[in-house]
Amino acid sequence: MILKKHYIALFPALVMVGCTSQQAMKKPSKPVRQANVQITQTQTIQVKPTPKPVVKPQPVAKPSYGSFSDWKSDFSMRAMASGHGAQTIRRLLDLAYLNQQVISLDSGQPEFSKMPWEYVDSAVSDGRVSTGKRKFAEQRAFLSQLQSQYGVNAEIIAAIWGMESSYGAVTGNSSIPSSLASLAYDGRRQEFAETQLLSLASLLQRGDVSWSQLDGSWAGGMGQTQFIPDTWLKQGVDGDGDGHRNPWATGDALASTANYLSNSGWVRGLAPFYEVRIPASFDYAVVGSKQSAARWAALGIDTIDDVSLDANTQMELWLPAGKDGPALLLSPNFDVIKVYNNSSSYALGVSLLGKALAGQGGLYKSWPRYERPLSTVQVRNLQQRLTSMGYDTKGADGIVGTNTRRAFQRWQADNGQTPDGFITQRSAASLASW
Repeated sequence: MILKKHYIALFPALVMVGCTSQQAMKKPSKPVRQANVQITQTQTIQVKPTPKPVVKPQPVAKPSYGSFSDWKSDFSMRAMASGHGAQTIRRLLDLAYLNQQVISLDSGQPEFSKMPWEYVDSAVSDGRVSTGKRKFAEQRAFLSQLQSQYGVNAEIIAAIWGMESSYGAVTGNSSIPSSLASLAYDGRRQEFAETQLLSLASLLQRGDVSWSQLDGSWAGGMGQTQFIPDTWLKQGVDGDGDGHRNPWATGDALASTANYLSNSGWVRGLAPFYEVRIPASFDYAVVGSKQSAARWAALGIDTIDDVSLDANTQMELWLPAGKDGPALLLSPNFDVIKVYNNSSSYALGVSLLGKALAGQGGLYKSWPRYERPLSTVQVRNLQQRLTSMGYDTKGADGIVGTNTRRAFQRWQADNGQTPDGFITQRSAASLASW
């Protein structure tokens, strides 16, 4: 295959000011005098209107409430004004109490960020895999039917089931109305939480959720694959054919997961990732970018299993543990898994659990387990330091996200390190200690 490069040169536009015609460039003629009357050339003066000042919208302050009861009263009036039934709203709020533990969990941060292998080790633990294989066998016919109908790999549906609720065994014991009401009252995610409460009211009225079955995760997740109310309202389907859509029913939960992934852009027949080899002379500056499979092949990236990929499929090269760990080409399906949890480690855990449930092997290359993470305080210091040096991390929240990794990668390239974007005590401690 021959790959052609296209080079585009951009030239600044040249603008001449003050010369609008050949006549305008001639030397002005002297006034002509006839019969003692002086005739002179006149100029037309164009007056441009004064531009209106740009008024930037001011951020709207979030309402604050003197008490949880005050928020309940205000929310109740707004909910009923938007068309929700008064009886349902009142009954739902009567069940809600202020849960300080939910607020603490929502605002808390771990002292240290996890390394990717810690997350993966938990995802593919012996217990989760052995239980998953048994559950996968029990649901094999139904999962195969879902794969045929929605195009989503059966083992991925089962893996999400395992990750979200240990295959239906642990669906949460927190009061969902209380969790969402507490998050709304706290204010950090007020709009999100209130939207979920309104959707929960709609689900109760529609019959998807019963008044006796309102326990879930502290963040509002429901049922065997932990849908939040608004997503279930839009994506929930009747998988077992009993005429109801119930997130606690196995058939409905699995079918709705397949439906949700399909509607989020799942590509049939494409694995979430492919492990690859990187050539010795590779330019690590392109790590994290998305390019066609053909372009990666031209750069010397080969799949370890010699998989044939569609030349036009956009793939991202990801080094979850830097140059000394596994190298993965991520397909669009990897991003689709992240609709459940916007974390690359989560998507990797689901993908590897799916491979294990299907009887396939894991990663070929081992993890550099000798590396140690930065503390939350160190990450915040790193973000502030990088930004002050011109490598903008888009904030200093103490969490190693995409923007922080990319900023660090640019710093590495400018400072003699291999720009793999992997932040550890060895690679970043000099920037993280202030």
